Amino acid sequence: MAHEPDSWNNRSPGNLDLELGRIDRSPVEPAVQAAQAASRDWARRPLTERVQLLRQVHAVLASDQEELARGISLETGKPLREARGELTAVLAKFELSFADAELHLPDHSVQDGPHPAWVRRRARGPAAVVGPFNFPLHLGHGASLAHLLAGNPVLFKPSPLAAAVAGRYGRAMEAGLPPGVFQTVQGGAATSGELCLHRLVRSVCFTGSAAVGRQLAAALATDLSKDLALELGGKNAVIVCEDDPLVSAAQAVAEGMCLTAGQRCNATSRILVARSRAGAFLESLGEALRAFVPDNPLLETTRLGALISASAVERYQRLQDSLAGEWLVRGEVRPEVNGQRGYYVTPSVVQISARGSDTPPHPFLTEEAFCPIASFEEFDDLDDALRLHNLAPFGLTCSIFTSQASTFWRLADELAVGNVYANLPTTFSPSTLPFGGWGDSGNRRPGGRGFIRFVTDEQAVQLAKGSW
Repeated sequence: MAHEPDSWNNRSPGNLDLELGRIDRSPVEPAVQAAQAASRDWARRPLTERVQLLRQVHAVLASDQEELARGISLETGKPLREARGELTAVLAKFELSFADAELHLPDHSVQDGPHPAWVRRRARGPAAVVGPFNFPLHLGHGASLAHLLAGNPVLFKPSPLAAAVAGRYGRAMEAGLPPGVFQTVQGGAATSGELCLHRLVRSVCFTGSAAVGRQLAAALATDLSKDLALELGGKNAVIVCEDDPLVSAAQAVAEGMCLTAGQRCNATSRILVARSRAGAFLESLGEALRAFVPDNPLLETTRLGALISASAVERYQRLQDSLAGEWLVRGEVRPEVNGQRGYYVTPSVVQISARGSDTPPHPFLTEEAFCPIASFEEFDDLDDALRLHNLAPFGLTCSIFTSQASTFWRLADELAVGNVYANLPTTFSPSTLPFGGWGDSGNRRPGGRGFIRFVTDEQAVQLAKGSW
C-alpha cells in the first residue's frame, strides 16, 4: 500500500499564496469499528426517527451554508456562484431523499403467491462513501443520505484536495447523529483502499476516474456480498443538428465546457455539428466563450475559476501540446490573474478527424480531459452523428439541439448514454432525476434520485398459512 503523509496543507488554487489549515490523516480501523458498533441500533430505529434527526442536521447546515460555499470556492477554485449552487443542492437533497426513502424502503406485501408473503428492505451495515473534489459536499452527501436513511452507518472519505471544507460539513453531520453513525475519514488513495476493502464495510460508493473505478472493482470482486456503486467520468457530447438555430447551442457548449473549469464528469468535452452549420456555429461559440474569463473564484462576477492543482494544469498543457488536429480556439495557461497567482487556464477547442468504426478512436475520445478543452467534429447526417458519438467508450450525458421532436427521439433511442437532454447543457443534471453512466462512466448504479434502491439488501419472506 502506498505511503501517505500523516498530515498535509492545501493551498487555494485561485490564490497560491494562501495556505489553508492542516489536515490530519484518519486511522481507518477505529472508524470502521465504531460504525460497526453503531450498525444494529441505527438499523433498528424507525425511519421516522432517522428522518427527524436528519432534519435537525439540515437546519445546522442551512445556518452555515454561506461559509461552506466560501470554503468550497476557496479550497477548490470553484466560482462562488457555483459553490452556492452546490450548497443549495445539498440542502434540497434532504427532502428528495426523505421522499425516496418513504417510496422505496417500506415492506410491501405480495398477494398473488401461494402463501402470505412480503418483500423487505434490510439495512446492510457500514458504507464507505468516497467523494471527489469537484463537488466535495454534494456528491458524497447524496449517497450518504441514502445510506443513513436505509439504516447504514456512513464512513465519508472526501477528496484530500477538499479536505477542509468537507471536514467542516462532516462535523455538522457527526454532531447531529448518534456516535459512529456518520464519520469523516481523511486521507488519500491508500486510505480509500484500506477503507473500501475492509471486511466490515458492506457498501462502497466511489466517485472518480474510470481507471480507479476499474481497480476498485477488481479488488472487490472476491467479496460477493459487498455492493459497489461507481460514478465515473465522461466524454459528454453536444450534438447540434441541421435544424437548430445555433445561438442557444453555442451558449450551452460554452457553459458546459467552463463550469467548474471543465472539472465535471458531465462537462461538455465533444461538439458534434451538422456539416452545413459548422461555420455559423463556430462563430457563435467564439462569441459565447468570450464571457468565460478566468478570475478570482471568490468574486461574485467570476464565471471561470481555477483548476484544482498543478497536475491539472500539466494535463491541460499536455493536451494542448499533443492533440493532433486544428486548434479552432487556442487556450493558454495564465499563472497569474489580476495580480493573484493561481491555476488559471482559458478554454480551447480542437477540430479532430473522424475515425471509422474499424479503426481506433482518436486518443482524445478515450481520455477524460477534466479541463476546459473540447473537440469539434462535423457530421453528414444523423446516422453519422450516432456513429461518431458512440466511438467514445464513455456514456454519461449527451445533449441534442434540434427543433424537431422526431430528431431528438431518433437519436435518443440509439445513444449509448445514461442521461440525454434536449436543448440543454450536458451539465444540467438536476437532483430530481437519477444520474449514472454506461460503459466507462459507471456500473449502472445511478446516483441522484432513487440511489436509495441500491443501498439495502432485499429479503423475501413467506409464511405457511395459519402459522400465527
